[in-house]
Amino acid sequence: SFPNSNGSDARLIDPDEEVQGEIHLQIEICGEASTRKLRCHVFEARDLARKDLNGASDPFVKVRYNGKTEESVVKKSCYPRWNEVFEFDLGNTTSENTLYIEVWDWDMVGKNDFLGKVAFNINKLLAIQQKEGWFLLRPDKAQRSKTEGNLGSLRLQLRLRDESVLPSRYYQPLVELLLHSVNDGESGHLLTLIDEAMTAENRQEVATNMVKLFLGRGQANKFLDAVIKLELDRTSEPNTIFRNNSLASKSMECFLKVTGMQYLHSILGPTINRVFEEKKYVELDPNKVEFREAGCSGLHRYQTEAEVIQQSTQWVQSYLVELIEAIVKSVEQCPGIIRITFRKLFKRVEERFPQDQYKNIKYVAVTSFLCLRFFSPAIMSPKLFYLRDKHADARTSRTLLLLAKVIQRIGNMEAQAGGGKETWMAPLQPHIIQGVSVFKDFIVKLIDIEDNEVLECQNRVSLQTTSTIKEGYLLMHTSKERGILTSSHFKKHHFCLTPEALYHSKMPNAKKGASIPLEKIRAVEKVDEKCFGSPYVMQIISTNDTEEFEIMYLQCKNVNELNQWLSSVRKYCVSNEQMMNSYHPSVFKGEKWSCCHQKEKAAPGCDKTHFGVTLQEWNDPLNPDLESHLIYRQLLAAQGVEEEEKEDDSVNRLFPVIHDLEQAHRLFEKWEKFKDKNFSLELLA
Repeated sequence: SFPNSNGSDARLIDPDEEVQGEIHLQIEICGEASTRKLRCHVFEARDLARKDLNGASDPFVKVRYNGKTEESVVKKSCYPRWNEVFEFDLGNTTSENTLYIEVWDWDMVGKNDFLGKVAFNINKLLAIQQKEGWFLLRPDKAQRSKTEGNLGSLRLQLRLRDESVLPSRYYQPLVELLLHSVNDGESGHLLTLIDEAMTAENRQEVATNMVKLFLGRGQANKFLDAVIKLELDRTSEPNTIFRNNSLASKSMECFLKVTGMQYLHSILGPTINRVFEEKKYVELDPNKVEFREAGCSGLHRYQTEAEVIQQSTQWVQSYLVELIEAIVKSVEQCPGIIRITFRKLFKRVEERFPQDQYKNIKYVAVTSFLCLRFFSPAIMSPKLFYLRDKHADARTSRTLLLLAKVIQRIGNMEAQAGGGKETWMAPLQPHIIQGVSVFKDFIVKLIDIEDNEVLECQNRVSLQTTSTIKEGYLLMHTSKERGILTSSHFKKHHFCLTPEALYHSKMPNAKKGASIPLEKIRAVEKVDEKCFGSPYVMQIISTNDTEEFEIMYLQCKNVNELNQWLSSVRKYCVSNEQMMNSYHPSVFKGEKWSCCHQKEKAAPGCDKTHFGVTLQEWNDPLNPDLESHLIYRQLLAAQGVEEEEKEDDSVNRLFPVIHDLEQAHRLFEKWEKFKDKNFSLELLA
């Protein structure tokens, strides 16, 4: 151990505790009582830790029992195949009760590195005689000193959900009822029922699914208008409008993320990048000012508090001018569907609170979503909105927080910057006053959109959400191309994923291009980083017209883009009947697979494949069946509604629909005919 910067003891991470991967074993008891033998068949391992500097390992196996140790040959792969058998005498009694199988990385110089171990209880083996399977490698906890502390702990709350989604026809009555209620203006009771059945834990999920369902049908504006009207009818205090986490607030928040992310990036991106690159020390609060050295040519002195605040104010003002100018000039860049939604919101609030003393409320209604729930959160946490690949350091984070505070003040239409507890923001008051004024003009221009433009935008959004799942530029290399696979051979292509195929060409809408039908895709997986020198490469394994396997390698810009493409393609291939169970995480070169060293190109994969895993986030691709199913699950909780609420016609029609869906689920579960499994792994806290 050694002292860290805080004066406390720190210690290096024990490499023997950092293990990963699995090993395929068969353990059995053979022979009669007096001649019994313990036989251990070591087949292979996969995804072992990479201990060498070149990103590889040279693994071998040690099998230990009753003081005797046997070793396998050394392999040069993180996916080794040994296929070796080891035997030990058991006799009439078992003097030792545990069999150990350890995996080590052989080193020519220095000691070998521990890769993990598996332990078996002999008494339990005697009862079952044989055991075979893939076993997770565990760390060697016995090697840790009892006097050493640990590095702390991380508390997480996870939820794994296994959702069985029925074919589309079963959800059609529910979808039609929801659409009908919104289109005919009968949505009050039905949406109230959904809103009241929500809990704090599932409010975000319900809103996300509702927005995506209506967005896919080209009816997002009508749905949002309905929930906004419902919210306004229940609001008596205009100064607290849309400040709670209601169905309307959460739905609008999700809607902006789904439809406006490209707009957000174009507006905030340049300023956010500038803040990250310049890393200026910015602080306006006198209680938090750090005194810093100033001067040059050997003449050093500490800046005074006033100098630090003055310089910080100049930097914040510089960022604000750039940011506000980008926002107020972005009317034409803002997606039409967002402008339509804000126009309806503006008019609804104006009709609900027509009094002169509430003349600002209609502006606050728009900025409460655009600034407080969209711009400000993105400024404070750029990584969560995919504006940056990494979180900001402490200095940059403070600058972003100050900028977000100003945008919040402007969004609240607060002319007084120095009010309340944060009087130190007073130097920014002129910019806030000006910001409130120009934002009002910006909102007036933003909602100035004609009815024919409304219809055109609705049709375009409906077409886009049903025909295009995801699109963008990626770097591509295929296994059909000759030569050694290297990162320099990747070519830039535009990709477009639809419910039928994955299209790619040199330019969008190009006449010449190619496609992979989704029904031909057999696996969608990541590629080992050492293959191309990038951790953001994925592979799509498919079959051609002659049923031969082909591999397309795609390089993404960052981990977020990689995960989005993996999720999107997997999600629309989850029902393919011939999906592969295993794959090669590396490439075939030098007449062998670089991962497991098998020499046949058609050899079975050495690692298990992954299937449709959705994180239930706003950036998941539209999936009408899954969204309908999750809304149905939510409505199940609303069946205990009181009789007076059932008098509404739309609510009366709802419960038979829910009952029929419940019966269909029971029937499908009875006969085990599910083909579409959606596993949802959520990080809750």
